[in-house]
Amino acid sequence: MTTVGVRRSRRLGRGGVRRLVPLAAVASAGALLLTACGGGSDSGGTSKSLTFWISTVPGQDAGWKKMVAQYKKETGVAVKLVNIPYDGYTTKLHNAAQANSLPDVAAVPALDPIWSNKLIDLSSIANNKTNKINGNFVAKDSSGKVLSIPSDVTASGMFINKSLFEKAGVEYPTSPDKTWTWDEFIKAADKVREKTDAKYSLTFDQSPSRLRAMVYEMGGKYVHADDSGKFSVDDATKKAVNTFVGWNDDKTMPKSVWTSGADPSAMFQSGDVVAYWSGVWQVPAFADSIKKFEWASVPTPAQPVQASDVNSGGMTVGFNNNADAAKAATKFLSWLYEPAHYKALCEASGFLPVESGLNPEYPFKSEAAQAAFKLYNEEIPLYDPISGYFNSAQTNWVLKGKSLTEDPTKTELGKAINGQQSADKALQNIVDGYNQQVGG
Repeated sequence: MTTVGVRRSRRLGRGGVRRLVPLAAVASAGALLLTACGGGSDSGGTSKSLTFWISTVPGQDAGWKKMVAQYKKETGVAVKLVNIPYDGYTTKLHNAAQANSLPDVAAVPALDPIWSNKLIDLSSIANNKTNKINGNFVAKDSSGKVLSIPSDVTASGMFINKSLFEKAGVEYPTSPDKTWTWDEFIKAADKVREKTDAKYSLTFDQSPSRLRAMVYEMGGKYVHADDSGKFSVDDATKKAVNTFVGWNDDKTMPKSVWTSGADPSAMFQSGDVVAYWSGVWQVPAFADSIKKFEWASVPTPAQPVQASDVNSGGMTVGFNNNADAAKAATKFLSWLYEPAHYKALCEASGFLPVESGLNPEYPFKSEAAQAAFKLYNEEIPLYDPISGYFNSAQTNWVLKGKSLTEDPTKTELGKAINGQQSADKALQNIVDGYNQQVGG
């Protein structure tokens, strides 16, 4: 096995899919597991005292602090919260496994083979119908054991410069029940650009995740594996990617984002861009940083599929250090994911919940931010199951001892946008890269 990374988040860093532990490390890790992690009888907490590791920026740890304090008050069990800087977090977990000193509970950015065999089965929590946890986003092995449950989820989404739309007199949808297609969105955004002299119609994160979301919405599967593990692309994907490359004409979209790494968020926040294809993690920042114009989140386009690319904001796990602590950790996590408690966590930390039907009330003063989170919470239950494909695929690669150490999407499509190769050739190179790294 190798590690599997989660999508970038403000809590776990901004790196996208992480560099992952090489397969060659597994053999040596196995010996360490037998010695350092074998018995585990002397490591970990007790039935009345647990350790919980997280890695989060100041402010977004508010929910975790609130919940562990409430848990101690209700049960008498102390949960010591340890907030570790992201840059050293995975190494610290790795070293803790070798030293037989893992925490009892953790919110982690990735699974690691050196400790994945010590994970508590969270099936009783994930499969509890009362919790209404979206099963598309939990990590399972082939036997059905639930290895982790998201602390929250992240989803791609569209932001618009509301002031420019209103200045141009162009309407836009506000409900996911009556959303627009990508063709309709581009037509509207181009019209706004032309009427307001904005510089670009759209900026689009240089991200495979954002591209997958768009392709899913256009009816494609992007780079998708069959039952044998061989990757390919379907005709709908080819059409969607050719359309995307064509948008990069320095009018509808700037070429510089996907060819030379220009910052699409900064472009949008300048006020000179009509719309921005990014995701929910931008909302708290925009609530504070955008002052010169009004912005809004709008429903994701559906052409014809209502979808996104949804990932774990963090992966909540429990470690089987010893019998008493493992039982106590399971009880704590069961309590945490009870809807009322989990809702409180999401509200305090600004999380997008993995559980449906909660309707969190967030503390944002910004009306745009409040409306954005409301929209995302309305949209997620409508997303096609393909929205969670890549999130699940990464776990499957881990369990097969494989990893996508470098997604070729950005490099290959950058070449296509620059005119160095066709979009179809770029897709073939991307498929070849996937098959080489994680195929079979």
